[in-house]
Amino acid sequence: MFEYLTDNVWLIWILISVFCLILELGSGDLFILCFAIGGLGASLTAALGLGIIPQLISMALCSLLSIYFIRPVALRYLHRNDENRVSNADAIIGREGRVSAAIEAGGYGRVAIDGDDWKAVAADGQRIEKDARVRVVSRESIIITVEKV
Repeated sequence: MFEYLTDNVWLIWILISVFCLILELGSGDLFILCFAIGGLGASLTAALGLGIIPQLISMALCSLLSIYFIRPVALRYLHRNDENRVSNADAIIGREGRVSAAIEAGGYGRVAIDGDDWKAVAADGQRIEKDARVRVVSRESIIITVEKV
């Protein structure tokens, strides 16, 4: 097995690139992607039969070039309106849903939005009946504030 890997070092670089791509899925900032590209460069260098030092230099050079040239273009293309992009629970603000459990006056109820059931309070403090259509106006932790549509 060891002899096979020493004869096919380019496979190790491919595995490093795949590992970097898997890590990139968790981060999403396209930084680790540059190291995956560097691993591909080192893989090409290894496939040409060059030694470990040229492979490491190729890895470093391809990674740096990717960070300075490919990453900014990819960020601009993939994150077009970054300042307006909301994520996670903040994306629920402005969405419409259906009251799944009546919201009591001055109390709480439940609202179903896209398959999720949220604890909710009425914006005006009034009772909102079950099955009424509502719009989310704000969110405080796991409790949303809604108004009738």
